[in-house]
Amino acid sequence: MIVRRKAAMAVLAHAKTAEISAHLDAIMLPPYEQLREAENGLVMLRGRIGGDGAPFNLGEATVSRAAVRLGSGEIGFGYTLGRDREKARMIALCDALVQSDEFAGSVETKVIAPLRAGLLARRQQRAAETAATKVDFYTMVRGEG
Repeated sequence: MIVRRKAAMAVLAHAKTAEISAHLDAIMLPPYEQLREAENGLVMLRGRIGGDGAPFNLGEATVSRAAVRLGSGEIGFGYTLGRDREKARMIALCDALVQSDEFAGSVETKVIAPLRAGLLARRQQRAAETAATKVDFYTMVRGEG
């Protein structure tokens, strides 16, 4: 279950709000309550020089978070960078649905899988566009003396 939640959260965090909403509309959603109304806040980003040096405060980032509980008791949490409260709420809802035995399969096939396919397609397109601009430099050795 933890692996499934991690995989779903990785996809949802990178998906666009409109895409998540469009795919969630394909599912008959169960009743749920908002435990934590979607809200914006700040988190402190920490860094390390060289990856293993002493930690330091790098700066702050805006995040949105939400929490929901399904009628059957599953609790979902949603966090996303930026000020998109609706996306945080939908991520929390998907998190709760992924934990539900009744809805996990339909969420995976109707929401997570199409979003994952779209993300992979965008990554491949970006990689192809980047590869098209690649310049190969080579050195010719002169036959002097």
